[in-house]
Amino acid sequence: MQDKYISISQLTRYIKFKFDHDEHLLHVFLKGEISNFKAHTRGHYYFTLKDETSRINAVMFASSTAKLKFRPTDGMKVLVTGRISVYEATGGYQIYVEDMVEDGVGNLYVQFEELKKKLQQEGLFDPAKKKKIPKIPKTVGIITAPTGAAIKDILSTINRRWPITKTILFPSLVQGASAAPEIIKQIEKAQEYDLDVLIVGRGGGSIEDMWCFNDEQVARAIYACKIPVISAVGHEIDFTIADFVADLRAPTPTGAAEMAVPNVHDFYQYFGQVELRLKQAMATLISTKKDQLSTLKRSYILTNPIAMYQVKEQKFDSLFEKICLLMNSILTKEKTEYENVKQKLETNIQKVLENEKNRYLHALNKLEILNPLLTIKRGYSITRNNDHVITSIKHVKPQDKIEIEVTDGLIEAKVEEVKS
Repeated sequence: MQDKYISISQLTRYIKFKFDHDEHLLHVFLKGEISNFKAHTRGHYYFTLKDETSRINAVMFASSTAKLKFRPTDGMKVLVTGRISVYEATGGYQIYVEDMVEDGVGNLYVQFEELKKKLQQEGLFDPAKKKKIPKIPKTVGIITAPTGAAIKDILSTINRRWPITKTILFPSLVQGASAAPEIIKQIEKAQEYDLDVLIVGRGGGSIEDMWCFNDEQVARAIYACKIPVISAVGHEIDFTIADFVADLRAPTPTGAAEMAVPNVHDFYQYFGQVELRLKQAMATLISTKKDQLSTLKRSYILTNPIAMYQVKEQKFDSLFEKICLLMNSILTKEKTEYENVKQKLETNIQKVLENEKNRYLHALNKLEILNPLLTIKRGYSITRNNDHVITSIKHVKPQDKIEIEVTDGLIEAKVEEVKS
């Protein structure tokens, strides 16, 4: 009898088997609102997905949560993809979420953030690269719809604030799938004109209506535009990618017109203030110069000019005396140094001459000792044979004619015999 009964675990396991093998439950698409959201420390998400009448438990493991580009929160409407199965511990069925995106506007927001991050990393938002808006533009270009409140507000504001400014409208779609290419085309066309500033925008609307101003190509066209661009999209709380890449962001189309041109009444007021300050400055300057002139008139120099000359003359005399004393001192010093050098030089020359004289006499004595004439005077003679001095009997032979030099002349002789 008891064989008919099965355990709860067996039943739950059977139901789980059915869920896991039902092809309609292996890949389901659900939309709903998140509640009871909990992020586990290991990276898993646990939450409830509900609509107006029903709810289902959901789990998203860390391998899938790592792919999300947003952080889920309670109350967020999402679109999820996953499989339905049974959690045996509780016997309840739940969805194991594999992918999740925000529903509706949320999807657009994700795209907006992704493009914003991409362009920012490329440097398209860099304040250093933004062009300055001229203070007094001669011509303003406007890219917007030719009808509607935006163009009327821009034109009326410009005409009221600075009526001499010329405006050129470049009509374009500002809503729908065809709007982005049209805006890009008009930006390129506007650069063919001599414009000082270009306003690009539209009036308020839903995020879907203004989505063309979040188009990547529109953003790049605005960034590349040679004309300074003011973005004017929607209301003050609305932000688009065009606002970040433009050279200046206006909260509204009217605000863009106010930023594009000065206010003539502000100039009238400014000129009035300048005129007043100029008059005050001139009056102060004239008064100051009068006081300076009066002071000069009463000065000692002007009332007694000869005194200045006398002071200078006295100073000159004093300086002249100092120069004369200095010159005499220098000359005396130089003369003394000259006499000292002269005396040293004469002493040195005398010593040199004395030394050279002694050397000369010493050398002369040596020469006299070696002088053959002195030897002849002592009774010696010099005998030569053909101009060769005879120092040996080998140098002559009988019958040779020889010369004998004595003190007072030469004796010619003939060799009769040679004896050893």
